[in-house]
Amino acid sequence: MMEAQESTDRSVAMKAHLVDRFNPFRSTPNFLTLLRICLAPFLVAAILEGHYELSFALFVAAGLTDLLDGTLARLLRQRSMLGHYLDPVADKLLLSTLFLVLLHKGLMPVTVTVLVFGRDVAILLVAAILYAAVGRREFHPSLFGKANTLAQIGAVAAVLLEQLTAASWVGYFRTVALDLTMALTVASGLHYAWLVSRRLGAAPPANGSSPK
Repeated sequence: MMEAQESTDRSVAMKAHLVDRFNPFRSTPNFLTLLRICLAPFLVAAILEGHYELSFALFVAAGLTDLLDGTLARLLRQRSMLGHYLDPVADKLLLSTLFLVLLHKGLMPVTVTVLVFGRDVAILLVAAILYAAVGRREFHPSLFGKANTLAQIGAVAAVLLEQLTAASWVGYFRTVALDLTMALTVASGLHYAWLVSRRLGAAPPANGSSPK
């Protein structure tokens, strides 16, 4: 009886594995992330050519892919290692590029762009150093980092929207979004530096010997 039960359990587990493996929605979250990356050059071209209606629409589409890929990954339980790294890279690539392009067009303040771009470059460099020093790969985004990303999205959306309408609320929204972006960029950068210092302080020596 026990052998029959074990055989049934193995059969059920194998079927579940096969269903999961050949699930047509398995790669959807990563596909949406790659789609967001592919939208970046078209969005940049639209801004450079002054097609702000198109650029705003593309930016909204990119935002929807960002929302959908995370939602689907949770609902379908399809959180892959590729998606774990690819999603934040796609966000940083898109947003940092847009800040630079909007600065080039004279639509984004220099201070905000320098803070945003400088923070992202610093995080990438520190992550590389951290991996080289202690072999750390996992570094989950903090609450400050998530809030900063939302503020950056709001800032870009407000700047683009301001090119489409002269409504007073858009100007107010732009001011608030830019101020929040600057504040959260500094706060998240300092918080990230604190987390890194804690990890480096807690990491054992690379050669396995005890500190003197």
